[in-house]
Amino acid sequence: MKIGIIGAGNIGGNLTRRLTAVGHQVSVANSRGPETLSELARETGATPVTVADAARGAELVIVTIPLKNLPDLPKDLLAAAAPGFVVIDTNNYYPQQRDGRIDGIEDGGLTESAWVAQQLGHTVVKAFNGTFAADLLERPLPAGAPDRQALPVAGDDEAAKKLVRTVIDQIGFDTVDAGTLDESWRQQPGTPVYGLRAGVDAVTKALAEASPQRTPDFQG
Repeated sequence: MKIGIIGAGNIGGNLTRRLTAVGHQVSVANSRGPETLSELARETGATPVTVADAARGAELVIVTIPLKNLPDLPKDLLAAAAPGFVVIDTNNYYPQQRDGRIDGIEDGGLTESAWVAQQLGHTVVKAFNGTFAADLLERPLPAGAPDRQALPVAGDDEAAKKLVRTVIDQIGFDTVDAGTLDESWRQQPGTPVYGLRAGVDAVTKALAEASPQRTPDFQG
């Protein structure tokens, strides 16, 4: 599959490593330009591109940049993606730590990923947002392994969610359906599942125990 990754930080870089390792064709972009990604490209075989070109021909687009930078992405970012493309949103809202107050989330009643979808003009699947970047390289296990870690996945498009869950399985993790984007608050920062290293049963239980009320550390 052709995959475009926008953001080459800890999560974006390690997703590039894992996805190329299982045979996907990956293009990767960051805000500083493709020339800064030569080392990652040599390591993985991924193609460094500009942000404007990251989604060109992509069947799967992964957006993994600071939430506050979403409005600065090119407005036609997804125009040249492949028909039926899917978008993964790995982002979190950190109002005190990084992003500042975002009114659409604080006052508009939108979950983080619903706000991201609004900025992109395309629905998204929320995944990897509570995953430690190092775990992507250090904790993959084959399907059926008793200690395999599970990741929550939320989205409105069932076919898109199914594709994302398949890709996550390919790179060594189980998944749990966390519901729609309106329910994706169950995996936002401060919830029981955020950062949880556990299997399907524990992740399912943590999602059920989540509260929609943001903890003080993650309020703007």
